[in-house]
Amino acid sequence: MNTINGQLFKTMLDSASNNLSNHHKEVDALNVFPVPDGDTGTNMSLTFSSGVNDSKKCLSDNLSEVAKTLSKGLLMGARGNSGVILSQIFRGFYQGIEGNSEITVEQLAHGFVNGSKVAYKAVMRPVEGTILTVIREGSTRALDYVKEHPMCTVEEYFEELIALSRISLDNTPNLLPVLKEVGVVDSGGSGLVIILEGLQAAVLGKPILSEENDNVTQNAAALPETNEFGYCTEFILRLSKKGLMTFTENKLKKNLALLGESIVVVQDDDIVKVHVHTLTPGEALNMGQRYGEFIKLKIENMSEQHNTIIENAKEEVKEEKPKSKYALITVAAGEGLKNCFEEYRCDVVISGGQTMNPSTEDFVAAIKSVNAEHIFILPNNSNIILAASQAKEVMEDLDITVLPTKTIPQGVSACLMFNPEADKEENIEEMTEAIEHVKTGQVTYAIKDTSYEGLSISEGDYIGIKEKDIVVSTPDMLVATCKLIKELVDEDDEIVTLIVGDGVNEDEVAVVSGYIEKNYDCEVEIIQGNQPVYSFFIGVE
Repeated sequence: MNTINGQLFKTMLDSASNNLSNHHKEVDALNVFPVPDGDTGTNMSLTFSSGVNDSKKCLSDNLSEVAKTLSKGLLMGARGNSGVILSQIFRGFYQGIEGNSEITVEQLAHGFVNGSKVAYKAVMRPVEGTILTVIREGSTRALDYVKEHPMCTVEEYFEELIALSRISLDNTPNLLPVLKEVGVVDSGGSGLVIILEGLQAAVLGKPILSEENDNVTQNAAALPETNEFGYCTEFILRLSKKGLMTFTENKLKKNLALLGESIVVVQDDDIVKVHVHTLTPGEALNMGQRYGEFIKLKIENMSEQHNTIIENAKEEVKEEKPKSKYALITVAAGEGLKNCFEEYRCDVVISGGQTMNPSTEDFVAAIKSVNAEHIFILPNNSNIILAASQAKEVMEDLDITVLPTKTIPQGVSACLMFNPEADKEENIEEMTEAIEHVKTGQVTYAIKDTSYEGLSISEGDYIGIKEKDIVVSTPDMLVATCKLIKELVDEDDEIVTLIVGDGVNEDEVAVVSGYIEKNYDCEVEIIQGNQPVYSFFIGVE
């Protein structure tokens, strides 16, 4: 085969999406931190499926048009840093082959090289030993091979591209010491190779099919249609050790009933299959993930046309409303945190965070829902900043500032320093200074046995994270919390803010606050965050 047309490209994309979906949990397992956060494989799979679903709707068989549709879908659906970088790779690919209804092997190779260049530009401080390294080394060396072998076929090109990308992936632990310590390769790079293998399978005439064949999908098809517009959300969980002890079908059904309808929850040993129609799929995923890890995920918009009408109506209403000077958009999971940020003058609180990274489209929708001269976005997670920044680029006609809040405590402090009467630059200065002065701790549980910088971690242990480092691991949540506070607080600190997670009771909060009051000359502030997965977020100032 010497060329690729749009029809084949669609088949290749579908094959790649299925391959990543089938293996995303393996990519998740490569994450260095053993925490139940928005995993790389999940983010990449949701991102790529978003783009591929859009490309399937493209009526043209012109490859350039298909690639353009893919690029836009990936851009809007991008979740987490890995998802944003993946979207930029295929954005660069589209730009590299733009205008061609079909492409040659050399054009294909140049497209991936250009994808690498665009992805690097999207990241402020590119880190080697990541997906960026894998796409750069694999694509540039594969292009060299094509130049050296002018008669190279598409099949031969993919064979070289994947082999060279695997060599680069296998070398990532030599570039990032933390990968070598944990004994894994880079998760984002691994996801990329899985995508390339899916593309190759279709080229060879053996496109990969989705392995999803479960009762949830079958039951969903038989369910009566709901009058509520929203998202058909389906997922399969493998229960963790802790989840096996705490999970019940009725409990999850009862909680999901607060979010939507058409609910199906089926447990088979340590596997749980879930289906729900909801307007807030992120919250449904948050509920599920507290019990274990995702094996399969699928979220589909049941009413895109209806939502378009609603959005148009919102636009009309927005035009009628007077423009405010400021609007604040932030990200948080948990009803308590949502209420907290709203009290601190946030106009929109996007559901998500540690356990479900919002997409670029989520930010764009939030931006469209406000009408302000200056818009501040607080992502509150380092893995969400790129998606927020990408939304800013999409809405380039508006004055948007993405404040780089990497944690919930940073977001809270920034909001407290916001002054609606001050000018924009003064607010940016004050809020940025507040962000820089907050020390953050987080208490959650480990989802696997591992080691980190010499610290032995067992699945189910409570772990204390100081900024980016795990500093304590123990079976006792209160012990983990108090030891973390000891690592965080020093004699110059004045305020400790405890943001209390879902499932932590008043007595446990009293033990922690009592420990602080006994050992430190600090004021203790308590916020009922009700966030999933994380027992405490701790801010120290």
